[in-house]
Amino acid sequence: MATCPECDAEIAVDEDDLEEMEIGDPWDCDACGSRLRVANLDPLDFESDEEDDDEEDDEEAGEGDESDDEADGDDDLDDTDDDTEDWDE
Repeated sequence: MATCPECDAEIAVDEDDLEEMEIGDPWDCDACGSRLRVANLDPLDFESDEEDDDEEDDEEAGEGDESDDEADGDDDLDDTDDDTEDWDE
């Protein structure tokens, strides 16, 4: 039997589930609801999956920033064209 790294509750796993488990598989703690990943099979051990969620949130936030930068880049090109026209005159 393994314990949750977040709340130290014992995690009961059915024999059938244990046979199908692989390292890295997701698991939810019934006691605290934390998202876990299988860290080791023998002995069974779990690790917190919270860091992966934070990284995904950062990636999603980064995608939005890139599109904003591209839009800003288009505006900058328009400004440059205006400056060039004034200079040529």
